[in-house]
This record gives sequence, structure tokens and C-alpha cells, in this order.
Amino acid sequence: MRLRRGTQVRRVRRRRPNIESKRVNVDFPAWMVTGLDRQAKRLGITRQALFKMWIAEHLE
Repeated sequence: MRLRRGTQVRRVRRRRPNIESKRVNVDFPAWMVTGLDRQAKRLGITRQALFKMWIAEHLE
């Protein structure tokens, strides 16, 4: 999804009832982290939000 420059993005934090969270640690090469950070910055979201978004899209 691409947003036009100047488009306001409303961030809403939603809690899903009865969904347990689990912490996962993953090691990536530095070049990959740089690319992930660049993409997250372009979208105006955090790296963690980017991971969650991409993984959710692929699990649907």
C-alpha cells in the first residue's frame, strides 16, 4: 500500500481479546536490517510494526 505525501496516517492500537503474545528473537544480517529500517521509515512505522504487518499478510 502506498500513501501520497502529506497523507495523514492514524495509528490505532487495538487489543485482541484472548490472543496471547509470545516473544520471538530473530537474527538478521546488518544489510537486511538496514533495508527493513528504510522500508519502515518510508511507511512511517516501526520495524516491529513492519514485521507484524508483513507476517500477517503472508499468514492470511
